[in-house]
Amino acid sequence: MHGDGQQRGAGVNPRGETAATARWERMTYWPLTIAALVFILTQTVHVIADVSGVAAIITSSILTITWVMFIGDYLVRLAMSRPKWRWFRTHLFDLAVALLPILRPIRLLGALTRIPSFTRTAASSLRARMLVYGIAAALLLIWTAALAVLNVERHAAGSNIRSFGDAVWWAFCTVTTVGYGDFTPVTVPGRTVAVALMVGGVVLVGLIVATFSSWVMERVTRGHQEQLPATRADVARLEQELAAARAALAAAEKSTP
Repeated sequence: MHGDGQQRGAGVNPRGETAATARWERMTYWPLTIAALVFILTQTVHVIADVSGVAAIITSSILTITWVMFIGDYLVRLAMSRPKWRWFRTHLFDLAVALLPILRPIRLLGALTRIPSFTRTAASSLRARMLVYGIAAALLLIWTAALAVLNVERHAAGSNIRSFGDAVWWAFCTVTTVGYGDFTPVTVPGRTVAVALMVGGVVLVGLIVATFSSWVMERVTRGHQEQLPATRADVARLEQELAAARAALAAAEKSTP
């Protein structure tokens, strides 16, 4: 009982993260980000150039090395976590990124949000981050989906997606849910990529539109500060001020004879 009380007092991270995992993530953040960039560049050359022979061995080796790096990073963080089951349960997306190569470039999005912020308010900073994530994620999704569908459709019988330009055009039409139908995947892997692209496109387009609408609303209400929406930080600060005022009032009432 005493040990449990000490554990609760010390505070258990709800995501199972520890000081060791935090140090590891800081140490490996940029190497893994560079690995993600190398992965997408190598995958681009591998697919577009339709490499074979020695070139194919080289590109495949680079892709395998980056895959091993991401899986190794996941296993190390899992080993350092406490408790492990909680970390595993709250980091399922990290497992997906480690196992599925198509998700690996997503790590680049975190680097984009580390650029110096030029926003002045908490709401604007959050909006800028969301916009960066939304636009960058959409472009990465289109690029990786185009590479994936070209890789499985190029030599398939009856397929009309034969070049990277065709694949990019198809990806743009699909992610925006326009779907002209001039290019369509015919293989099961290609159609699986199409379904994932449709789902991701609906989410990302909605995010971008919502963020842009919020920015327009802020511009419209500029000069009318009372109409600006409050963030959770604003509400929390107001609650703290109210609590301090109540405490001061209670203390004053007790000191009054």
